[in-house]
Amino acid sequence: MSEHVNITIDDREIKVRPGEKLLWAALENDIYIPHLCAIKEESRPNASCRLCFVEIDGIDYPVAACTRQVEEGMVVKTRSTKVDRLVKTAFELLLSDHNLKCSECPANRNCALQRIAKERGLKLKHNRFKPIGREFELDDSPAEFAFDRSRCVLCGQCIWADRVGAEAWIFGFANRGIDRVVTTFNNLPLAELKCNECTLCVDACPVGALYYKREQKV
Repeated sequence: MSEHVNITIDDREIKVRPGEKLLWAALENDIYIPHLCAIKEESRPNASCRLCFVEIDGIDYPVAACTRQVEEGMVVKTRSTKVDRLVKTAFELLLSDHNLKCSECPANRNCALQRIAKERGLKLKHNRFKPIGREFELDDSPAEFAFDRSRCVLCGQCIWADRVGAEAWIFGFANRGIDRVVTTFNNLPLAELKCNECTLCVDACPVGALYYKREQKV
């Protein structure tokens, strides 16, 4: 097997490892593609955030870059009318169930949503979709950090860190559709569970849903 394959992204030719997912090939070469849920170590990405769409020559429809392996001669566009429309819709749907008081958020200026908005020229405000308006109780029971579900984007990064990194199995998804949430076992406060406050989940969170009490995310 060749040590690398040659692909073209946005008219830029790059060499990448065979078998690499397109998303990581782009990011490792400083080509930004919006993403929230992608985990490099995950062999079967769930592509749930629907933000990493790209167009590939020879394929009639946009595909999620986190699910597509690179192939020799692949030609990719990260921006197009179709891609931009899909990303904008997915982004606005996320915002419809998100606390948009950015100035009060501990992840302000270090937030994945803010970067996506900046990179794609999107607005961090409710536009086409009305706010869902779900109310959540802040879980600040741990000594070191807190969990604010109103800022959660359902990316699953904290669940991966909790289960694979910490092997604690405290976090998980519950419910379906607009009722979907990240929760704890039996919805108990974190301090009542076997959480040892390793804070891997906090470091994994791309927004301000999990945050350190004493300092902002760095």
